[in-house]
Amino acid sequence: MSLMERGGVRPITSVAWTSNTSTCPKDFTMISITEDGAAANFTRSFAIKSGYYICYSKDLTGGMVVSDIQLISDKDSIPHGYCYIAEHLEPKASVSKKKRVCVRVAPVGSVDTAVLDIKLTAKSKMMLQHYTYVGDIHGYVLWCRKGYFSSPVPQTKPRSVSLDLRTLSLEQPSPLPLRPSNPPPPLPHGKLSQRRYSLSSKDNLDKPVDSNVQGITALDGVPFCLHPKYDVQANGTTPHLNSQLNNIRIKSLQDIENEYNYTFTVEESAAKRTRPSLPTGGASSAQ
Repeated sequence: MSLMERGGVRPITSVAWTSNTSTCPKDFTMISITEDGAAANFTRSFAIKSGYYICYSKDLTGGMVVSDIQLISDKDSIPHGYCYIAEHLEPKASVSKKKRVCVRVAPVGSVDTAVLDIKLTAKSKMMLQHYTYVGDIHGYVLWCRKGYFSSPVPQTKPRSVSLDLRTLSLEQPSPLPLRPSNPPPPLPHGKLSQRRYSLSSKDNLDKPVDSNVQGITALDGVPFCLHPKYDVQANGTTPHLNSQLNNIRIKSLQDIENEYNYTFTVEESAAKRTRPSLPTGGASSAQ
C-alpha cells in the first residue's frame, strides 16, 4: 500500500503567490521548476511589471487545510466557501486577474480528504499520474492531488499537581470507617423474621458513616415489621383473613358506571327553566 493510500502525507494548508525566494513566507515551498523541466516563473507581460511564482505551505499549526482548489476567470464569480489565495509580492508587483486561483479552506477535524500536493507543467499534453487537472493559467497547467491525510498527534500538556506528594506516606495506617454509636435495639423474633433482622443489623454495622448528612434519611434505623393484625404466624388469623379476602368483590367497568351514573337531569331541567319576564312599561300610576 502506498503512502498516499495509508494517509501518511500531510495536507496543504495554504497556497499563495510570491515574487521570489526573498518574499516567500516562512514554512512555504515555492514551485520554481515545472514537472517537464521548464521555469515556473509567470513572466512579465502586458500590464504585469514582474514575474511571480506559486507557493504552498503544510504548516498545521493554524488548524486549517485546503480541501479543494479551482481556477476561475475574471468574468466568473467566486464559488461559495472559496477565497482567493494570498499575494506575497515585491512592491509595485501585481498578479494577472484574467485567471485567478481560489481555494476552499476547512478545519482539519471536519474533513477526511484534502489537497496533498500541487504541481505545474508547461506542456498541456503531459499527464501526471495520480493528479487531477485543475486548469490552464498563463501558459501553465495546474495539477493537484487529493487524498486522505494524517492529522498531527496531539501533545499532552503537563499537569501541575498542587498536592505535595512528600507529605504522603504509605506506611501510615488508613483510618477505620466510623460506625453508628446508637444502632436500633433488637426486636423480638415474633415481630421480625430472623433473616430480615440479621441482614438489617449487619448492614447498619458495616455501612460507614459519611462526613455529611446528605445520605441520611428519615427511615434510617427504623426496622421493618408487619402489623400484628396481619401477622399470620403470630396470632393464627388465617381463616379470618381468608374470609375477608374471599368477600372482596372485583367490580367490572359496567358495575362502576352503573354505581356512579349520574344523569344530570336536575341541572338540565334547571337550565331549561325560563325566567319570569318583567313588564316593559313603567308601573301604572294610581288613579
